[in-house]
Amino acid sequence: MQAPPEKHAFVAALNPPGSKLNDALLVVDVDPESSTYGQRVGEVRMPKFGDELHHFGWNACSSALCPYAPHPHVERRYLVVPGIRSSRIHIVDTKPDPRKPQIVKVIEPEEVFARTNYSRPHTIHCGPEAIYVSALGDPNGEGPGGIFMLDCETFEVLGQWEVDRGDQFLHYDFWWHLGFDTLLSSEWGTPNMIENGVQPDLLLGGKYGHQMHVWDLRRRRHLQTLDLGNEQQMVLEMRPAHDPRKAYGFVGVVVSLKDLSASVWLWHRDNGAWDVKKVIEIPAEPAEPEKLPAMLKDFKAVPPLVTDINLSLDDKFLYVSCFGTGEFLQYDVSDPFNPKKTGSVRIGGIANRAAHPKKPDQPLAGGPQMVEVSRDGKRIYFTNSLYAAWDEQFYPDGVGSWMVKLDASPNGGITFDENFFVESNDYRVHQVRLEGGDSSSDSFCFP
Repeated sequence: MQAPPEKHAFVAALNPPGSKLNDALLVVDVDPESSTYGQRVGEVRMPKFGDELHHFGWNACSSALCPYAPHPHVERRYLVVPGIRSSRIHIVDTKPDPRKPQIVKVIEPEEVFARTNYSRPHTIHCGPEAIYVSALGDPNGEGPGGIFMLDCETFEVLGQWEVDRGDQFLHYDFWWHLGFDTLLSSEWGTPNMIENGVQPDLLLGGKYGHQMHVWDLRRRRHLQTLDLGNEQQMVLEMRPAHDPRKAYGFVGVVVSLKDLSASVWLWHRDNGAWDVKKVIEIPAEPAEPEKLPAMLKDFKAVPPLVTDINLSLDDKFLYVSCFGTGEFLQYDVSDPFNPKKTGSVRIGGIANRAAHPKKPDQPLAGGPQMVEVSRDGKRIYFTNSLYAAWDEQFYPDGVGSWMVKLDASPNGGITFDENFFVESNDYRVHQVRLEGGDSSSDSFCFP
């Protein structure tokens, strides 16, 4: 939280359908004192076509200093960048010049398959013992999905993390509470359930993920299943409290089959066991059918589609992206059981197409999606692409590509930085990582 402000952002960029470009990792100047502020100032293209870069993460963070498994000489320098469609993993060195990142190692999918029996690597978390990687399924696109590990210095694929998975089958995100030796995971769907877009029959049948799972972190054994109910479809992004003394966190749910609302749930300890409680509900918004894609016309409404959330490092503010309505929300979660809405902006949206202040006459497609918060909590960045096949379903006339920045007040409230609006004609942009670290990559070992 006391670190100097970031000067560069690293952004996953994927080629839109029909493009012949290889995916790339872009570098964006986020230093307000720079003459190139708010511009792309570097990129490194992936060596092969068809990766679909998605989520990526740092090789090291504060958990590398944990007393039971310290790695004191590991430097937060490398980005671990998987392709969710190719299952290929790229190791990118951001030093010595962050504007000229370099690929120093490529892990081919065959190695991932052979050593883990997993495919479609999705989320990267640096941990106390190694680098943890979530995977959505097996090499054939079926389940189960799970977690595998990379050596934090050589990036060698070590193998599956789970020793006993219990009834866990679907997988998405995972995080831990190091002070409680506990890992929790969430659910989306197998690769075959998601890669070609939302499958309405599976969705209406409640077949996408609706559970969380509790694990013994060091023993790697399944302990407990938390079921949010079949109505709650796609339990995705997880954000635990950063303070290791706090045993709670937040998880976003994309859609409710009951009323198309989205929600945020709190997981917490209750008399020695873990439980979940819905603490935020965001309703669908009525809309004229002619403004809606085919799959939503009969509903005459836009679902919020909460597809990302993020928690500031001081555990005070929770940020919520609504990819469907175009709303981006800030909540004060100082009392995690009673969040209070403290800020909101609108940009894009299926029906609204709200513009950015820098270009007020330009309607925008897409909506707030992957969000990242600076370590001091003063700056928020987000992008507008969800997942290629899903972009096409919800924005069939084109999703575009943009990245924005918000300024956050210490007491609550968010506003657009009117000088920061990054558009791209060649790529779609997804996840953002900030030079030196960011709010969603750290798990603290010490209060």
